[in-house]
Amino acid sequence: MKKLIGGTALLAGVAILAIAATALATPVSGVTSTIFAVGAFEELEAKTRLPGWRARIATKGATDVHILENRIQPGGTFGWHSHPGPSIVVVKSGTLTLFSADDPCTPHTVPAGSGFVDDGGDVHVVRNEGDVETVVYVTSLVPKGAARRIDEPDPGNCDDDDQNDDDDDDDERDRRDD
Repeated sequence: MKKLIGGTALLAGVAILAIAATALATPVSGVTSTIFAVGAFEELEAKTRLPGWRARIATKGATDVHILENRIQPGGTFGWHSHPGPSIVVVKSGTLTLFSADDPCTPHTVPAGSGFVDDGGDVHVVRNEGDVETVVYVTSLVPKGAARRIDEPDPGNCDDDDQNDDDDDDDERDRRDD
């Protein structure tokens, strides 16, 4: 009987934590995602060496590879989230602005024709702070059966105004001039 009560209490505690985490998650808005394909691999192992260049992709364990397109409207956001594995992101048009939970007040912009690698495991938010639609293509590697995207709560250590204000130095100079 004690095991049943203890197990029930533990299960209830886990359920409460899951509900609380979902309630604290920040919503996705202004984003349309199209999944082109999901492929299952037992493991990935690829190596290429050329003069002056080499590449390696390796996973241990069954892996799902997701290929998708994201269209982000001006002002659109993915909300705070993480991924269980790496993603290669290419910006086709527009500009992405990224913020990391480790430094949520410092924007990192990624213009069209460039990209970045998200190693996975880090909490971040991606937004379109421009005035045109941003289109990105993403290839993600995740453990078989895992969700590609994990909602995360806002780290709460930077105001949205701080994230959108590239003129902090100008504001400080204006205050000194007054």
